[in-house]
Amino acid sequence: MSLLNALVNGLSRLGINTGVRNQSHNNAMSLLHDVDVPTKKATFAMACFWAPDSLFGTTPGVIRTRVGYAGGTKEWPTYRSLGDHTESIDIDFDPSAITFAKLLDIFWKNHDPTARTTKQYTSLIFYHDDDQKKLAEQSLKEQEGKHRSPIVTQIIPAGTFWDAEDYHQKYRLQQHDWLMKAIGMKCGPKLKTSHVAARLNGYVVGRGGVAQFEGDIARLGLSDEVADFVRKLCIKYENAGPFC
Repeated sequence: MSLLNALVNGLSRLGINTGVRNQSHNNAMSLLHDVDVPTKKATFAMACFWAPDSLFGTTPGVIRTRVGYAGGTKEWPTYRSLGDHTESIDIDFDPSAITFAKLLDIFWKNHDPTARTTKQYTSLIFYHDDDQKKLAEQSLKEQEGKHRSPIVTQIIPAGTFWDAEDYHQKYRLQQHDWLMKAIGMKCGPKLKTSHVAARLNGYVVGRGGVAQFEGDIARLGLSDEVADFVRKLCIKYENAGPFC
């Protein structure tokens, strides 16, 4: 913090308005980290978790994302000691803005549900209630007629979701140190709950597209400098498709 900003902050705490705008402070305060709306959960495993984290992070109606390990029995799994768990993504979504059926549609369209892989990278739908189970089973039947090879996707009840290590959370966003600092982010719990972090984690690899990003700039509270930085990356990777 500069000497000027430190002085402005000190005087502000005393109730003295200097008329000098602390740009970095105002930007940090205006960023949309927290969204206070009722949410429901959706949990999927779709070959890896970095790509789904970016994909769902920019999906309209998704509020928060976190990646981790699910579906197994081992307690406290880690990336190097995964046991029988699968790399998964846990999503908090606003049911008034997006339906579980729409999330299922995104799930099916963005990975190969016929790929026979290790348990770590397999395809799973974890249901959180009977309605989700019913919708997942219906969608599976519909998908069976669209693939030549048998679908390996399993539909199982959601159990304990073990958070992956901090360096996996918002992985694409974390590759940009300047951007992380500009939005006041660092590894830790806030990175998993921040709405703006979820969105930018997708935009920096082109998910959502530049047109959607332009409409999100003011809503997310992004500064012109941050917007310019992210815009260039979004344009560069917009047609690259999901990748881990």
